[in-house]
Amino acid sequence: MSTVLLPAAGGGTRAYTPRDEPPRTTPGGPPFTSRTVFSAAHVVADPFADVAPDGPAAVDWDATLAFRRHLWAHGLGVAEAMDTAQRGMGLDWAGAAELIRRSAAEAKAVGGRIACGVGTDQLTLPADPLTVRTAYEEQLDVVESSGAQPILMASRALAAAATSPDDYLETYGHLLRQAAEPVILHWLGPMFDPALEGYWGSADLDAATDTFLEVIAAHPDKVDGIKVSLLDADREIALRRRLPKGVRCYTGDDFHYPGLIAGDDHGFSHALLGIFDPLGPLAADAVRILDTGDAKGFRELLDPTVALSRHLFQAPTRYYKTGVVFLAWLAGHQSHFTMVGGLQSARSLPHLARAYELADGLGLFPDPALAAARMRSLLTVHGVSQ
Repeated sequence: MSTVLLPAAGGGTRAYTPRDEPPRTTPGGPPFTSRTVFSAAHVVADPFADVAPDGPAAVDWDATLAFRRHLWAHGLGVAEAMDTAQRGMGLDWAGAAELIRRSAAEAKAVGGRIACGVGTDQLTLPADPLTVRTAYEEQLDVVESSGAQPILMASRALAAAATSPDDYLETYGHLLRQAAEPVILHWLGPMFDPALEGYWGSADLDAATDTFLEVIAAHPDKVDGIKVSLLDADREIALRRRLPKGVRCYTGDDFHYPGLIAGDDHGFSHALLGIFDPLGPLAADAVRILDTGDAKGFRELLDPTVALSRHLFQAPTRYYKTGVVFLAWLAGHQSHFTMVGGLQSARSLPHLARAYELADGLGLFPDPALAAARMRSLLTVHGVSQ
């Protein structure tokens, strides 16, 4: 395959030769037995909609649902209407509610596992804690009515309204008592959303952890698991060792996921990860290796992906979605590189070029020639002559 001229450090270009063999991963395979694994999935924008970046999202529903079928075909669960789907960054509650209903119906039709985000993003700030609780209840009803498992997401409105840890204990306690089935609790760190600084009532993470565990301890029968997205492996390990028996830890750590999922003599983490959007087939193969008890083989397959993940999730971390959607376009899962909210502009050309190089090196593209052609077209638009 001919070379692709990529931006070079300090200016100019450098030649990169793409791989010419497609990956060996194929859909199918036995269900996972050792870990529960969700991919937080992105949404596909409608590129022909005449919308403004701050207007309601225009979603290409066919392409969006097709991508979820792709994940289910490889055995992964779908974590729907989460941060990866641009909740609060282009996708409003009306769009998220429709996404939840459509994806849950699709999951039922194909037998796929799905869990959906419950938040408070229909609110206009400021809001008092009672109003926040009512907003949570509205979204919980939509998710439960759709037949999906709820994920209680961290709330910007609650972070702004809460005056002490008691506000978190009261709000989450009420929601857990009301939930029909066990939910997943989500602790999203401020590196993903600066508005969540001080969640659980304290900027001191040790104090916040104590409050978080107090919520779980009061209602262990209503908590299937917790999703931790703090990008701190040691803290996640310490937290999962303190969980009540039967409560899972789902890692959301896109920097340290191989070791956290592999685990140690004291336990392991399941997974609910944004990076498993582009890594879906490869991640599925790795988990099936782990299912055989081969932790070394699991790490050998998954460890090389960490460089790509750290690149996509580098600060400002909340813009990782741009790289995720970019790779979906290169991989042929969608026909364009357009995002709701116009976030295709949130990362630089050198950043995207490096993401392409790392993903190609991992063999993530089903058609390497298509990925190279699309990369060249983007470079040309940016003034890089090929």
